[in-house]
Amino acid sequence: MCIYRLPLEESVISPGSHCRSCSTPLAWYDNIPLFSYLVRRGRCRICGTRFSARYFWVELLTAAIAGLLLVQFGVTLVTLGYFVFAAALVVITFIDVDHKIIPDVISLPGIILGLLLSAISPHLTFWESLIGAGVGAGVLLVVAFGYWAVTRREGMGGGDIKLLAMIGAFLGWRAIPFTLLLASCTGSVIGVATMLRRRADSKLVLPFGPFLAFGAGCYLFVGESLIAWYLSLR
Repeated sequence: MCIYRLPLEESVISPGSHCRSCSTPLAWYDNIPLFSYLVRRGRCRICGTRFSARYFWVELLTAAIAGLLLVQFGVTLVTLGYFVFAAALVVITFIDVDHKIIPDVISLPGIILGLLLSAISPHLTFWESLIGAGVGAGVLLVVAFGYWAVTRREGMGGGDIKLLAMIGAFLGWRAIPFTLLLASCTGSVIGVATMLRRRADSKLVLPFGPFLAFGAGCYLFVGESLIAWYLSLR
C-alpha cells in the first residue's frame, strides 16, 4: 500500500484498503498477509479483478526479513526498530524503481528514528549514529557536486543523499563505506548488463536507491562479520 500510495501523495491511513476496480473496502480477512492472497487467488472477492502479484511478493520478502531479524537479534525493541528500517528500505526500493524518486516522508523521519534507536541499541552509540548520518549525507553530496562540475548533469539525486544519511543513522558510520562499495559494485554490474541488453549508451539512468538499500541490508545482517573476516586476513 505504501509503495502504491506514497508516490501519488495519497494517505496510507484513509481510505482503508479497497479494490481499485470496484472500490469495495477489503474486510479484515481479505487483508491477512500472504494467506488472503493465496485463498482469493489474487483476485477481488466482489468483482474478481486480479491484484498485482507484487503484493504477495512484497509481503513474503518482508516476512522473511522479519524472521531473519528475530533470529539474529531476538525479541527486543531494537529488533522492532531494525524491522521498521528494513521495511522502509523495501518500500524505497520499489518506489525508486517505479518512479525514480525516494520520498522524503520516509528518509527524513527515518534519520530521526535511527538517532533515537541508538539511545537503546547495544550495537551503536548516539555519536556513531550521528556521525553516520553526517558522513552518509556528506559523501554523496560531494559526489553529486563533483559529477555536476565535470559533466553538467545530475548524477546523484537528493533522495539518495538523504537515504544514505538514514542508513548511517541506523547502522553507524562504519556501514557507509561497506554500503557504498557493495551498492556501486552491484549497480555497475547490473547497469552494464542492462546497457548491453537494451543496447543503450552510458547515459542510461538507473535508480541508485535499490542498490543502497541492498548494501545496507547486507551490512545489517553480515556486514560486521565480513569486515572482521577481511581485517583478519591482514
